[in-house]
Amino acid sequence: MVLNGITTDRLTNRDQLLKSVDRLRRDIDASGTLDGIDTFTRQAMGILTSSRLAEALDLSNETDTVRDRYGKGDPTKFIDGNGAPRIPQSFLAARRLIEAGARVVTVNYSKWDWHGGSYDTIFNREKEDFPVFDKAITALIDDLHQRGLDKDTAVIVWGEFGRTPKISAQVGRDHWPRVACALMAGGGMQHGQVIGATDRLAGEATERPVSFQEVFATLYRHLGIDVRTSTVADLQGRPQYLVDPGMLPLPELV
Repeated sequence: MVLNGITTDRLTNRDQLLKSVDRLRRDIDASGTLDGIDTFTRQAMGILTSSRLAEALDLSNETDTVRDRYGKGDPTKFIDGNGAPRIPQSFLAARRLIEAGARVVTVNYSKWDWHGGSYDTIFNREKEDFPVFDKAITALIDDLHQRGLDKDTAVIVWGEFGRTPKISAQVGRDHWPRVACALMAGGGMQHGQVIGATDRLAGEATERPVSFQEVFATLYRHLGIDVRTSTVADLQGRPQYLVDPGMLPLPELV
């Protein structure tokens, strides 16, 4: 996150030019639609001209001991073109971003879309991926507790769906929206429990099915947002609730 090819003075000149163009456009367009664009522009300029983000992403400020606890990876090496690099220290960067003041951090880690190949390929990938991930997420949660950030920071690990309960004809596990799993930590919530259950194949929910929107409502609550009253305007200006009616934070956690 450094300026390449231009100086801060030149960047400031560009900012001033953009502001002058915006003033002209604002005179022409009195609808207010430029106000939102200006907000994002200000955020972008703040990122480019502030050192806080660059410092947060500079993992060389951490000791080798801390970095080793998370594990290491090659940021240039992808498993293939369909996924993210398997970089355990992305979780360390996430912790540093939280400490720098970021309210929401997303880590895109490795590739979990395992279709096709051979039996050995699929299950060897599982044996390879899971221990690396387990080490990194454990280090993150331990660090949050040790630094007194566990009450302020909620952590969730999940994907958008589960995997088929049986191995497919292509020797893999396909998309399965019926059942998925999520891991939650921090946020001052009541942990140390498993919410819900499935049949023996993990194919169908049998007890206390939890919806995605209940999890959303739980995370919104942590951010201080009441899903019963908070709305956002759609493109037609109509207020829309953040979750469907009746979807509330998980009582088991809050």
